[in-house]
Amino acid sequence: MKTRTHAGRIGPIGDGSARSRLWGPYLSERQWGTVREDYSPGGDAWSYFPHDHARSRAYRWGEDGLGGVCDDKQRLCLALALWNGRDPILKERAFGLTNGEGNHGEDVKEYYFYLDSTPSHSYLKYLYKYPQAAFPYNDLVSVNRERTRQEFEYELMDTGVFDDDRYFDVTVEYAKADHDDILMRVTVDNRGPDAATLHVLPTLWFRNTWSWGDPPDREHRPRLRAVDAPGSTATIRADHPELGSYDLRCADGPALLFTENETDQQRLFGSPNASPYVKNAIDRYVVQGEEAAVNPAREGTKAAAHHTLTVPAGGSLTLRLRLGPADAKLSLAKGFDTVFADRIAEADDFYRELTPGQAGEDEARVMRQALAGMLWSKQYYAFDLEKWLGEHDMTPWSPPRPGLRNGEWFHMVSDDIVSMPDKWEYPWFAAWDLAFHAVGLSVVDVGFAKEQLELLLRDVYLHPNGQIPAYEWNFGDVNPPVHAWAAYFVYTVEKGTTGNADHAFLERTFQKLLTNFTWWVNRKDLGGRNIFQGGFLGLDNIGVFDRSAPLPTGGFLEQADGTAWMALYCQSMLQIAMELAEHNEAYEELVLKFVEHYMWIAASMDRVGDLHDELWDEEDGFFYDVLRMPDGEAVQLKVRSMVGLLPLCASTVFRPDQLERLSGLTDRLRRFAERHPSLSVTLTSAQAGRAGGPRLLSVLDEKKLVRVLARLLSEDEFLSPYGVRALSRHHAEHPYTFWVHGQEYKVSYLPAESDTGMFGGNSNWRGPVWMPMNALLIRGLINLYGFYGDDFTVECPTGSGIQKNLYEVAEDICTRLTRIFLRGEDGRRPVYGGQAKFKDDPHWRDLVSFYEYFHGDNGAGIGASHQTGWTGLVAALMKIFGTFDPEEFRTGTPRRHKR
Repeated sequence: MKTRTHAGRIGPIGDGSARSRLWGPYLSERQWGTVREDYSPGGDAWSYFPHDHARSRAYRWGEDGLGGVCDDKQRLCLALALWNGRDPILKERAFGLTNGEGNHGEDVKEYYFYLDSTPSHSYLKYLYKYPQAAFPYNDLVSVNRERTRQEFEYELMDTGVFDDDRYFDVTVEYAKADHDDILMRVTVDNRGPDAATLHVLPTLWFRNTWSWGDPPDREHRPRLRAVDAPGSTATIRADHPELGSYDLRCADGPALLFTENETDQQRLFGSPNASPYVKNAIDRYVVQGEEAAVNPAREGTKAAAHHTLTVPAGGSLTLRLRLGPADAKLSLAKGFDTVFADRIAEADDFYRELTPGQAGEDEARVMRQALAGMLWSKQYYAFDLEKWLGEHDMTPWSPPRPGLRNGEWFHMVSDDIVSMPDKWEYPWFAAWDLAFHAVGLSVVDVGFAKEQLELLLRDVYLHPNGQIPAYEWNFGDVNPPVHAWAAYFVYTVEKGTTGNADHAFLERTFQKLLTNFTWWVNRKDLGGRNIFQGGFLGLDNIGVFDRSAPLPTGGFLEQADGTAWMALYCQSMLQIAMELAEHNEAYEELVLKFVEHYMWIAASMDRVGDLHDELWDEEDGFFYDVLRMPDGEAVQLKVRSMVGLLPLCASTVFRPDQLERLSGLTDRLRRFAERHPSLSVTLTSAQAGRAGGPRLLSVLDEKKLVRVLARLLSEDEFLSPYGVRALSRHHAEHPYTFWVHGQEYKVSYLPAESDTGMFGGNSNWRGPVWMPMNALLIRGLINLYGFYGDDFTVECPTGSGIQKNLYEVAEDICTRLTRIFLRGEDGRRPVYGGQAKFKDDPHWRDLVSFYEYFHGDNGAGIGASHQTGWTGLVAALMKIFGTFDPEEFRTGTPRRHKR
């Protein structure tokens, strides 16, 4: 990729730019309320460390801030603090509701946007919208608490604080002059009709690593101190034993305020403080006017440069700062603007070349902001489970303790930069989210994508029994096994775009995944019949019951989604093994292993005959979960949901040239069929469509495929104007009900927020559109197109009379998904529902948020508002369909590529 300068400053990890990633946007948006910071006896993380404590209490495992950066071990942090003269506290971090406060679960109640980032973070841009009136903390909590789950959330915009445009746009930009020389530019725009004053406090601090020993080691703390500087420049010197010495230089001579990043024990717990200078001292100095709160010696472990800006109506003021090595000549004048201009130009070039040529201005904007959000959502994640559990008086030999999480994960040590789903609502990794993140990130930084996939397979993450840790609240829960699919996808992206076939990456990943695959087979196939359970599998409340909890009926669920995930897992492992077998014949035996294992799974999903205890229902033409009772009785749970569409995703095509390299495969399949004639119906899905043509592994034969697609593409069922719903709209008028011991369990179509508290109430799989599942459906359709070709068509939408081949169907779904974010003919982006501000206001209409999921009927964003993790897949889809050549994919013959 061409840029104005050496690609190492801007491009992917594999180009030698790792040094330039020493500094990045690795701060969380929220550290309070996390499991890591929870030392309560009952495991109530939200209550143990609430937002009200965050300004006064030192964190144990990480830091948070507004629009901040830090080094890759989060030793030294730089972020923004603000005060509008009316708020009761300094604005140092984003505010939101805890799980119990929101009528639809936890939710950030701020407006901030990740506008730009390069892979190496050579340029970063972040926008925060700060009201000039007092921030309505209490109003947001009280109104949401009073609302029911059937009512809308009460948002910051609803409070009226943005009326008459009385707010500040605070834009933070970072540009790197070198890997450890970071320029910071803060621009404050007053959008209101009157002049207004804003206190801007760029804040530098050390993560507290000295208070947790026994005894604490305060004598060897890193230190911040004021140093003399020429002219009107104010300078903070940061000395750290590992990081070295840095200077933060601030133009215009702001007052420098110093304190310690240590807990205010007096305020929170009524006990004496070890030092008079504590974490909330700068807040008390600025907001309460307590001049004695800060250290007059101008030293400590937390410091802020205090600027008081009066910005005229419609006007703008800019601050300049620079953080770099103490022995460097860091100028705030000479070359400062040139560095920013160069980094912005490089970023423009980078994204111009990345964006498909036919993309319009708005499409390019959406794609760039989606990828910028993914790059901003990296976070330094520290969590040593042995230490944490020890601090809870738990040893590897202690009996399980109710309320204490993750007691079987003593081996786990996290000390890494990790791609987060959302740095406020989900400031911790989730295994299947991370796999989807890697797929999206492969578009912009394939090296980082590979790093992330290998991360959870390392010995300090992967459990000795082979389980991949699921997510912070319960590492032992089960997420869908999508790592193999993601690893192969990322491998092919790199191979296709750079020519580098990274067999070493593929082999390392494959070897670890063999362990995880074995864990699945041994732990999640209770009957040994190749029908899998898995539990909730990330789909939260999609089922009749809470699939993470014991069933009220007793017995267990045989899951259509769990079994389909395992079919896809087999296919992905097969693809990897075939790739590796080209260079090492030892992998040929593993190719055959996964072919046969897949065949058993496919056969188990739909056994010979019309049976009532299997996943496929011939009458409905759909897959369902089966409830297996304690006495062996089996009941199909006839909920038409994403669970029944997942088998379509388990469709993988193999080209003739791939099969020719493994001549033993055909003979092995023939012998398998001869030994197991009752499974021959399953083998039809693995046969060639024509002599010498591709072969397909799919759970669905052609007849079943047509029937499932008829439901998938029906606008009365799954097909929304904005993608594929997670639950059929059929259940709006026909809820599914199941009675157990006099209690009704019901599944109804809910296109927006959940109306139950299952999984916190802020995650709903009963009607909305979810980007990751749509991406997998698209993947399955494209693979099916590779087998069936142009002549196989279906009605799309069902009943429309319009016939499309399966590639065109996939393209149609992609168009619906991207429509969520693009401005329509009426100027409205569906993602914002009916909010006029985002339609008409020039300072809002080009800002795009990437939500966790989307209203099944109108496309409005729901759930976490900065879920740029898997929702960032929209950028990958735009890239794929902007450059994809269906004929080349189907034939395997390269043609001239579209840009």
